[in-house]
Amino acid sequence: MALLGSGSMLFLLLLFGHSLGGPPSFSVDYQKDCFRKDGEAFRYISGSIHYSRIPRVYWKDRLLKMYMAGLNAIQTYIPWNYHEEVPGQYNFSGDRDLGHFLQLAQDIGLLVILRPGPYVCAEWDMGGLPAWLLRKKDIVLRSSDADYIAAVDKWMGKLLPMMKPFLYQNGGPIITVQVENEYGSYSACDYNYMRHLTALFRSHLGEEVVLFTTDGAGLRYLKCGSIQGLYATVDFGPGANVTAAFDAQRHAEPRGPLVNSEFYTGWLDHWGSAHSVVPSAAVAKSLNEMLALGANVNLYMFIGGTNFGYWNGANDPYGAQPTSYDYDAPLTEAGDLTQKYFAIREVIKLYHKIPAGPIPPTTPKYAYGTVGMKKLQALSDALETLSFSGPVESKYPQTFIELNQAFGYVLYRTSLPVNCNTPTPLSSPLNGVHDRAYVSVDGVAVGILERNKAITVNVTGKAGSRVDILVENMGRINYGSHINDFKGLVTNLTLGKDTLTGWTMYSLSIDEAVRQGLLDEMRPTDSPQPLALYLPAFYAGSFIIPDGIPDLPQDTYIQLPKWRKGQVWINGFNLGRYWPTRGPQVTLFVPANILSTAAPNNVTVLELEEAPCSSGPCSVEFTATPVLNATVQYQGKWQRRLFSKEDLV
Repeated sequence: MALLGSGSMLFLLLLFGHSLGGPPSFSVDYQKDCFRKDGEAFRYISGSIHYSRIPRVYWKDRLLKMYMAGLNAIQTYIPWNYHEEVPGQYNFSGDRDLGHFLQLAQDIGLLVILRPGPYVCAEWDMGGLPAWLLRKKDIVLRSSDADYIAAVDKWMGKLLPMMKPFLYQNGGPIITVQVENEYGSYSACDYNYMRHLTALFRSHLGEEVVLFTTDGAGLRYLKCGSIQGLYATVDFGPGANVTAAFDAQRHAEPRGPLVNSEFYTGWLDHWGSAHSVVPSAAVAKSLNEMLALGANVNLYMFIGGTNFGYWNGANDPYGAQPTSYDYDAPLTEAGDLTQKYFAIREVIKLYHKIPAGPIPPTTPKYAYGTVGMKKLQALSDALETLSFSGPVESKYPQTFIELNQAFGYVLYRTSLPVNCNTPTPLSSPLNGVHDRAYVSVDGVAVGILERNKAITVNVTGKAGSRVDILVENMGRINYGSHINDFKGLVTNLTLGKDTLTGWTMYSLSIDEAVRQGLLDEMRPTDSPQPLALYLPAFYAGSFIIPDGIPDLPQDTYIQLPKWRKGQVWINGFNLGRYWPTRGPQVTLFVPANILSTAAPNNVTVLELEEAPCSSGPCSVEFTATPVLNATVQYQGKWQRRLFSKEDLV
């Protein structure tokens, strides 16, 4: 066989490029209306997964299930506040190890569509923006505001250089990077801001990477959301007019690939509304329609996961999202396979070859049964244990941010300035309780104040009586014009017509106190006689998982029958909020990695309203079955249609 000449060899190197060791490439082909990967026409079928909502030990399982469904890519957000809770202190370890997550995706064979913000929405607290930005009270978020830009530049100066080695051109999995997120739905419409971000991303990531935007499939969104130099994509859900939606994209991008960056497989929930359920058939039908057009599609969400701790967001008018972010996705909150998973897989089979081999099975669940609980102490009696920073005194109440606290609870204390022999209104006339407050006078609970819903309670007492108001931050607004969501008592309270002054405030480090076992040192108290209302209080119990049973511990769910509202920790890990009296979520997902067979498992509950312990023995239960769609006893003022985020503005 004759040897090839040098000219022929050069031709073959140019022709086959990456396959013979040439540099990998990913680009937009405006002539052929497609993406090109290593010179070949390429279409992605992707699914959204948020590493911040899934314990690290389960990343591989979830990613493998996505790969076996026929996906060739995943999409993920990077919540800024998850990695920089304190200015200048960055956390990329453990469950926040973004690099490990990206490497896992690549090892499994999945490409990555990265959405680093700085704003991500995602039904995540403040849309991923850190609350400490609000230290400048009049800051204009997502704009050219100098203080906001300075913080963004610093954060992206940390994050983007970390992402650069993961770009596809550099041998990594990241094929495209989104700049901002659904900016056309925000009120600022600041083109200079978007130009600044474009230049910032280019300076850190280079000229080759494909940068894109995502907006609703309507010209009014694309008007402020799209900008020259960023490839404009759209998002819409099942039942939408696919042709009309992509026609909107074509107004911004006359040529190039069709892209639905958020094709909704389910929808978000709120406390007080029914669990969103979207039929598998509707999802499969619209997906098939888009793939038949040759469109690139990202399924949002492919797995939702869990808003552990305090990470849930809220919408406006104020409605907080629950702990579960199940989303009625193809993989459940716990990563279980569903009918929707297989329906989507069958559609993808029509267009792409599905990987051979078994699909990782649904992880087993175990019902550990009933765990008895004992009351420890009322929260107001444990301030010395819970307030690490000590009391702060002020004439008028200060917000969480002014008290240097981002999440959780703050106790505000003052006294009655006059005798209130008859019921006297204690009010938040400017609706300044953000978000829910538990009011007591001289250690007796008198009522609850709630943002937009209950701005007055009646109190009685003598002049000098102690007034305690425990304020719960239930999650910051994550979408729309009011994401600068201050927490605590953000305006003055009045007693009758008079403004209350002389406040003492306690920032509560409950998570740290639970982690350090400080609450374990409290002695259980006798149950009080039944009352109409109860003080927020801590309760504790424990259970042992036998180490002789194979495959334990396993995932489980905790439910709190006859408990009303509060927060629950297991072995110091903050599972999140429970609120079965409002629903729809009743059970909380408990991942096996936080459980132990080597020592008793400690359950700590902060019940804010009324524990069943007041009328006898009380308990929590561990079950193998989730309950996310219980009867809803409360319906909020606002309604929203599926897949229509503009209804939430």
